[in-house]
Amino acid sequence: MSYEMIAIFMFATMMAMLLTGQRVFGAIGFVAVVAALALWGDRGGYDIAFSSAMKLMKWYPLLTLPMFIFMGYVLSESRIADDLYRMFHVWMGGVQGGLAIGTIGLMVLISAMNGLSVAGMAIGATVALPELLKRNYDKRMVTGVIQAGSSLGILVPPSVVLVLYAMIARQPVGQLWLAGAIPGLMMATMFIFYIVIRCRLNPELGPVLSKEDRDLPLGEKLALLRAGLLPVGIFASMMVPFVNGWTSLVESSAIGALAAFAAAVLKGRMTREVFETSLRQTLGISCMFMWIILAALAFGAVFDGLGAVNAIRDLFTEQLGLSPWMILILMQLSFIIMGTFLDDTAMLVIVAPLYVPLVKVLGFDLVWYGVLYTITTQIAYMTPPFGYNLFLMRAMAPPEITLRDIYGSILPFVLVMVLALSLVMIFPQIALWLPETIYQN
Repeated sequence: MSYEMIAIFMFATMMAMLLTGQRVFGAIGFVAVVAALALWGDRGGYDIAFSSAMKLMKWYPLLTLPMFIFMGYVLSESRIADDLYRMFHVWMGGVQGGLAIGTIGLMVLISAMNGLSVAGMAIGATVALPELLKRNYDKRMVTGVIQAGSSLGILVPPSVVLVLYAMIARQPVGQLWLAGAIPGLMMATMFIFYIVIRCRLNPELGPVLSKEDRDLPLGEKLALLRAGLLPVGIFASMMVPFVNGWTSLVESSAIGALAAFAAAVLKGRMTREVFETSLRQTLGISCMFMWIILAALAFGAVFDGLGAVNAIRDLFTEQLGLSPWMILILMQLSFIIMGTFLDDTAMLVIVAPLYVPLVKVLGFDLVWYGVLYTITTQIAYMTPPFGYNLFLMRAMAPPEITLRDIYGSILPFVLVMVLALSLVMIFPQIALWLPETIYQN
């Protein structure tokens, strides 16, 4: 059997196992180990799996993963994030569509605290959505706002997905985070512009809050402002030393985790239940990601040994005559298709062994491609019929929001995201300017 057929057989077996409901890391790791043993025997096959495990254990930046996840869960479980939304509620309620705009701001800050889209979705659906519906905001628009805003969690630093991509693509995490910052803020700004324009054209979609809701004493407003800006201060205490080169990435993540813990203690909200829940969630998610990375590294090692990347490159460029840009667009489209039934980590570990080396061979920047992958994953999250965020929203939304409402809410936001993706593809410096500027200095 040729190496090309072996590679195709590996992918087919892996997809078949995933369709049976097997865990992602189990399916990928099983196929990788069995293929390694079949191709290179006991000695070579065991060496591939063992070297992948050692590579994972030696990757120092991986220590940031549990730190950032713990920080996000502490802020969420201690309700510090709720204070943030209360601040937006009071200070922006007088603007047409102000609460929807504030919800986007909340999602950006939650993303900067947690790095996972699930956390933003949970807080948005449980904290923001009931408040927006109670104040007669259009249910379709606000459902789309929460889904789109929560998707920023995998792009705005400290993105956990970009940490996984950095491990598999062997790229610096710090550069990837900086590369995702401007596109993430640009996309959030585009969402806000859309909300403002829609609410100006149709004020009933986002009515202004009543004077009674907004008319609070100045002292109480300032107290809310201080409480709401606390998460911003935690994020700044973590990122400013890192960007200025005073601390390493791992040290900054530890500062963020300690700052979140201290804030919860000082506010009297660090109960035993909060601490235990945060630790359990952190341990579970961190272990899941580590197993997935280990499986992806083993799978990628087998692919490297087969030389499958060069064979596929020759197929696209020589036999089919496609240009590098056409190949890149096809890869992005495949992410959108896979995203209708897989989550971001599954997509990454399934295709990274193939796509990442291919992108490098085609001459594209791997840091820039990491941002493209992440934006495309955001779009896939919200693409019917099986987009990940669609079903998360259905599970968390109140009964009056139907699946039809959820599907109908995402189209304008998907179009905004496609526009943002196109801009980053046409103008790579949107993503690359900040990391190049910081790391050259």
